[in-house]
Amino acid sequence: MVPRNWIVDSIGAPAFERLASGLAGTALQSLLLDVMQARAAARSASELVAQFGRDSFCVPAQVDARAMLAIDAKLMAAAAPFEGIELSPVAPLGACSVVGPTDQNRVLSALRATEVVSDPTNVLALECAQRLRAGATAAQHLAASHRVMRAQPVPKLPGYAQHFRLFALASAGIEQQDHALTVDALALHVRTLRAGLDGLVPLGYAVGRQRVEILATPARRILGERLATLLGAELGTLEHPYYSGGLRYRLWVKAPDGTEAPLGDGGTFDWLHRLASNRRAVFVASGLGSQLIALRFGQDGSGRAG
Repeated sequence: MVPRNWIVDSIGAPAFERLASGLAGTALQSLLLDVMQARAAARSASELVAQFGRDSFCVPAQVDARAMLAIDAKLMAAAAPFEGIELSPVAPLGACSVVGPTDQNRVLSALRATEVVSDPTNVLALECAQRLRAGATAAQHLAASHRVMRAQPVPKLPGYAQHFRLFALASAGIEQQDHALTVDALALHVRTLRAGLDGLVPLGYAVGRQRVEILATPARRILGERLATLLGAELGTLEHPYYSGGLRYRLWVKAPDGTEAPLGDGGTFDWLHRLASNRRAVFVASGLGSQLIALRFGQDGSGRAG
């Protein structure tokens, strides 16, 4: 890793290298804890209030809390085949960047070798890996609703923010004959998210026409065709390297303003190959922008249904 110029100018390259890789993990943690303690002790109450008002990491979400609870309840009800799991606010350092093509600077790194969760699907992959390593033989199906924090710039569009709530699904297990686990899990995810969206209509959310798009690499084209037929979906070519398992779907939903929003997104990943040390391990994950539903699909734009 090449440090930024101002870091070298401030502390010198040797000091940076020692901090980055020369100190043992526990020693570095102790050093950083002492630094943060000293910095916190030097802060004033007015500084706290000022930061709270301007820092996009700290400001409350622009969504009604009761609306989010009601949306979560409907989505979890639709996900009855999945085990509901409440994730920790933090994950091991590198939970996203180690297994996926994600820059660590897009994640809010924390102390004690942790980071604030920026994507629950990566954390669910860790949970699935632990279960497979412990000898689980049945397919694992997990569901979670989680407020995530992302450090990269966000689109300047209604409903987007530095932290937001996501509804996530994950399925894992050892692949079956004719890729049955992969196909069945993807179909289950799509149908679950669609059922969850349908369940929001009686609450007053203006969820319009849904459209599913299947994307596959050339190597996974046959599986993509199977899924497209099974789900009545369009089929296209996958070019995004993030979906390392070669399959992706997008769930488009017509918003009240007449535009289409990609509310649901999921696919297959090779993460469990490394996390569970098993080349036959399959991991399918999906995410749904539940906070975006509250902010863009409520009839009055307040984060509540009309």
